[in-house]
Amino acid sequence: MRDEVNPMHSTKEIPYQAAPVFREEHGEGRLTRMVEQQVAKLPSGAFLVASMGSLAASLALEVTGQRRPSRFVGLWVGPLLSMGIYIKLLKLLGAR
Repeated sequence: MRDEVNPMHSTKEIPYQAAPVFREEHGEGRLTRMVEQQVAKLPSGAFLVASMGSLAASLALEVTGQRRPSRFVGLWVGPLLSMGIYIKLLKLLGAR
């Protein structure tokens, strides 16, 4: 019989408990919660595809000799990947 790749696969998942908000001014408003709920509906993989598309477009622009537009489009990769990670974390940990 084959050993499992992850030895912790049979353990129970530890439920996430939100950190307590000690001061009222540190709490999030209704607008933030509403935005997080709507953003959580987006697939995080879409941002990976968009960032790879931005990378390919930047490379194509660089090859054609358009350096300034190439650099501009190339700068989109980082923020797109960051948004994808944010959405992934939001889905895993949930809105607070």
